Amino acid sequence: MNLEALWHDLECGAYGEDLPLWRALAGEAGGAVLDVGAGTGRVTLDLAAGGTAMVALDADAALLQALKHRAAGLSVETVVADAREFALDRRFSLVLVPMQTLQLLGGPRGRAAFLRRALEHLEPGGLLAAAVADALDCFDEEHDMPPPADAREFGGVRYASRLLAVEDEGDRAALHRRREIVGPEDQYRAQDIVVRLDRVSAHEVAAEGREAGFLDEPWRFVPQTEQYLGSTVVVLRAP
Repeated sequence: MNLEALWHDLECGAYGEDLPLWRALAGEAGGAVLDVGAGTGRVTLDLAAGGTAMVALDADAALLQALKHRAAGLSVETVVADAREFALDRRFSLVLVPMQTLQLLGGPRGRAAFLRRALEHLEPGGLLAAAVADALDCFDEEHDMPPPADAREFGGVRYASRLLAVEDEGDRAALHRRREIVGPEDQYRAQDIVVRLDRVSAHEVAAEGREAGFLDEPWRFVPQTEQYLGSTVVVLRAP
């Protein structure tokens, strides 16, 4: 059992509201696409199934192992690398950064390092598209309670991940989750984890992109649903 992949699937795999946008951008780009923070392949596999040549980049080898297994027969390459440091001997027509991956890079310095690497790997006129959102918006007057746990059962064992709270840490938002495993005869294990997302606006990301040498393009938007936050997708063009 690849537990890292299972937890990633539970916490991220069901999200699909952004897929129509990534499909449209990939169709417009018409070339190879780099998926940054690809995880177990939520976006990569969807686009590859539609005929797009994909390169999936992630720092977690266990997640990419699951992706590679699922991508059998598709035009998918995997690369284990840090988004702030990767160096590939090729260029892309489109670089995608879905699901707030950009906000996991450790603040302005980390984003600047990634933007330099992305620009280096884009064809002239190629696009970078990165989704940003404020995790503190998870809770408001209409949504003052955490959502139900995401859960799956395998071989009589139940795996569940529950969002407990989102805390304001100033320049970051801390997402507190509890992962639970319930086995036969009520065997129980639990682990609390914290994921910290940089709080950065689309305007700030666009300004950082210009500083790195990108040109502005109109932003795109992913709508909010009852279960998921909406996001602003900052789009930048390589000169």
